[in-house]
Amino acid sequence: MRMLKALTLHLFLLSVNAAHALPSRSGTAATPVPAVQLGIETYRLWDGRASEASSDSEEEVPTLTLFKPHIGTAVGSAVIIAPGGAYVSLATKLEGRPVADWFASRGVTAFVLSYRVGAKAHLPTPLLDGARAVRYVRANAQRFGINPERIGMVGFSAGGHLAATTAVEANAGDLASADPVERNSSKPNFVVLAYPWLEGMAIGADGQSSYCKFVRTSCVPKDYARYRPIEQVGAGFPPTFIYHTTTDNLVPADGIIRFYQKLVAAKVPVEMHILVVSHGVV
Repeated sequence: MRMLKALTLHLFLLSVNAAHALPSRSGTAATPVPAVQLGIETYRLWDGRASEASSDSEEEVPTLTLFKPHIGTAVGSAVIIAPGGAYVSLATKLEGRPVADWFASRGVTAFVLSYRVGAKAHLPTPLLDGARAVRYVRANAQRFGINPERIGMVGFSAGGHLAATTAVEANAGDLASADPVERNSSKPNFVVLAYPWLEGMAIGADGQSSYCKFVRTSCVPKDYARYRPIEQVGAGFPPTFIYHTTTDNLVPADGIIRFYQKLVAAKVPVEMHILVVSHGVV
């Protein structure tokens, strides 16, 4: 949590204003406490089948898990946390629940996004989940007790790519939609990027990208150009807090440095920290 501690002040500046049964001493199982009583609730992003899903199997049902602030401590801000995992899995044990607990303990309403990954969820499917998550939280802001203009997205590694790309592809929503969630903007009010995998779509000398090597056997370069946020970022990008690592063998820092420079050139409020640690520091 060393870098998260640095966000206590910066987060609000950038925003521009279940349970398991435990054995008792007698050896019998204690009664489980419903997760809702612990301030933890999980919501499906779509009431019916998710957009582009082929079934209702668990791997094709994207969700948001809510972690409420302690009673009387809520500050009205919210974060949607996108764990990493190279788009093949989700590192929620490292970059999900612990991060949500950290924010919630400081009065920030936290949501962990379980977006679709793997063989049935090639891009742009995860991005549909990212945009829907922002819309969903904004549409239900009153219900969750948050300010609809103080909703941020926090992304780690591949989740950082998801957060950045969600921000650059955001739109104001469709006011004519029959789905009230879709009438809301998908743009986060601020973004936190932790060792983001922003160059995963870059095409290498072999004509392929890191993403294709992880998730697909091959891909057409032109189809993946849109998934490089550095190519699309401009003055409308949300205020951003970035941290990266100098000894990161999975996601070299040079890509995020270029992204930072692009934000500075576009006059986007941005702050960046680079640590002498390896990939995966939270």
